[in-house]
Amino acid sequence: MSYLSISHITKQFGDTVVVDDFNLDIEKGEFVSFLGPSGCGKTTTLRMVAGFEIPTSGKILLDGADITNKAPNQRNVGMIFQSYALFPNMTVAQNIGFGLSVRKESKELIAQRVDEMISLINLEKHAHKYPYQLSGGQQQRVSLARALAIHPQVLLLDEPLSALDAKIRISLRAEIRAIQRKLGITAIFVTHDQEEALSISDRIVVMNSGLMEQVGTPFEIYNFPTTVFSANFVGTLNNASAEVVNPAKSLIAINGVQFESAVDLKGRKKGDKVRVAIRPERLSFASEQKKANVVDAVIENITFLGSVVRIQIKIGDTKFNMDTFNNPFLELPKIGSKEQVTCSREAVLVLDE
Repeated sequence: MSYLSISHITKQFGDTVVVDDFNLDIEKGEFVSFLGPSGCGKTTTLRMVAGFEIPTSGKILLDGADITNKAPNQRNVGMIFQSYALFPNMTVAQNIGFGLSVRKESKELIAQRVDEMISLINLEKHAHKYPYQLSGGQQQRVSLARALAIHPQVLLLDEPLSALDAKIRISLRAEIRAIQRKLGITAIFVTHDQEEALSISDRIVVMNSGLMEQVGTPFEIYNFPTTVFSANFVGTLNNASAEVVNPAKSLIAINGVQFESAVDLKGRKKGDKVRVAIRPERLSFASEQKKANVVDAVIENITFLGSVVRIQIKIGDTKFNMDTFNNPFLELPKIGSKEQVTCSREAVLVLDE
């Protein structure tokens, strides 16, 4: 039996369905991210687990106990908000110990637990400072420590890094993941940042318009998207309309240019409309090595992106991006030149149109 079970959860505000038939089982110690654009229902789902919203229908079980209709203070979860939500008139130590004080724990236990948490987030020298005396990253560490101090069964993180600058965001997400692993706590992380979700999650739930588009490991979500939305939302993607040419051989054509896919197309018919998706890094020049698919292309543009060089090519009437790693000895073709481009069968993803 799963540790946290979210079963057929639906949430409506008036006539608007914000979350529609959400089903997910989470194992103990697992780190799961809800990924999607603004308004997709990810935060509402998190708030239902926290108890700040009550589902219109469905059930939430935590370690076998039904918490669907329980108030936030009746379920043992810790929550971290985007805005830190620290008490400005309390020191770091007082903020961390607040939840334990509300639970009327002894002063000795509170002091011991606060010391443990301050050590965990490496803020020993800042215990008696107030929030305004801390950086944004330090304040979010305090929020994390406060959420963990009460020994929650589940840690909920609602876009906790979105207010921080890029470098701090990267270091702090790694720190959060390391602490989660060390404590073995079950965590749900809400984000619209695909890189964040891919870098720290055991599994990702891709959400769109209140629906679950796909659930899988970061490797599965990136390399094997099952819907057009998942394919386009996670990572950079080339995609184009195509039609099935030979289902038995998994042949498809994009404006007359044929590609062979590793996807089983035996359930489709010749002439069926499909969507083809290829990641830019899966394309390369045929002069480097030849794979199953070799097609003619015209070089349209070349963009230097630091560690990556993005080459825009035209295959038939369709424009694609091709990414290659930069190196000092890289020989690039001239714009307007004709080249042969290749990719493997596995690189050609076929999705429903």
